[in-house]
Amino acid sequence: MTARAGGAAARTANGPSDTAPPAAGAARTLTRCRGLVRPSLSAAIARLHPWTGEMAAFSLGWCEAGGRARVPSAEGKGLRQTLAVLCAEAVGAPGESAVAGAVAVELVHAFSLMHDDIMDGDGTRRRRETVWKAYGTGPAVLAGDALLALAVQVLAEVPGPRAGAAVGRLAETLGELVRGQAQDLLFESRPWTGPEAVRPDEYRAMAELKTGTLLGCAAALGALTGGAPAGTVTALGLAGRHLGVAFQAVDDLLGIWGDPVVTGKPVHSDLRQHKKTFPVLAALAADPVGAGDLLALLDSARPLDGQRAEEAAALVDALGGRAATVAEARRHLDAARACLRSVPLAQESARELEGLLAFLLHRTA
Repeated sequence: MTARAGGAAARTANGPSDTAPPAAGAARTLTRCRGLVRPSLSAAIARLHPWTGEMAAFSLGWCEAGGRARVPSAEGKGLRQTLAVLCAEAVGAPGESAVAGAVAVELVHAFSLMHDDIMDGDGTRRRRETVWKAYGTGPAVLAGDALLALAVQVLAEVPGPRAGAAVGRLAETLGELVRGQAQDLLFESRPWTGPEAVRPDEYRAMAELKTGTLLGCAAALGALTGGAPAGTVTALGLAGRHLGVAFQAVDDLLGIWGDPVVTGKPVHSDLRQHKKTFPVLAALAADPVGAGDLLALLDSARPLDGQRAEEAAALVDALGGRAATVAEARRHLDAARACLRSVPLAQESARELEGLLAFLLHRTA
């Protein structure tokens, strides 16, 4: 889709009548929390074997293949570590109390991306080669394993009585991540229509496991290591899970209608790869009879690129897939806000958390 057809990223997520909120506040929050966590994250990576440590640093955007420092860094937003820090602060604890949990979650996130890229055959991420593409499949598997082991070790070393509960929360999260990835892989072999087709509610459940569970873990670990009572830990963990489903919904919108200059992905990338994402599944479910033209494109043996991809994107939009996905994101962000407001939180930290929700709805990449 051209930039004219796709519209601004804020309209992609929110609809043309909405005005995107200023992003400066959320950007400052993300930068502050990344800065708090970064020294401990760097120290953790330094504990790895030099080779796996280099691959880990490469995956985090800190260096080029071979270990040469990358300037500027290509690291991600740091959403999960920010959630951990903000949730600790929201329950009245210093942000430093959440650093070990933030590091553990960031290491698990990096591990999951390394292995996902191998399973999906993705050769690029954030406009650069993925770890397996740069170093080979075997080394990338090893580096992912090293990150996973390191995450558990970092969390187990948290001083005080909460380390056991924190490791238990992470272990439960890892099991859910695996289940979500299994569902996602199985979706690939299922048809677009008929009784075996993937339903939107199945996709939502997968997104909660694959994306929501780690965001929920980050929020819960921040509250847990900050000394919050069990009810508050549960509420903040659930807020994170809802945020994860909303994050995935916006990601699906950007995978079809996002600006490739901003996202770093080819235009209509998800359609080109025939990915079963929420906009397409919602479009098919909304009007199975009227979706004949879209199905013909999706089932065709011809590559779905160029004009054909643009036509498919327009059909998904016309069948209500984009609107349904926007509604899905908003619904889960509203649920996340309700969770935040259900427990007593420090006012400034609660404001930063809600600002982060609004920012993510309007994100462009």
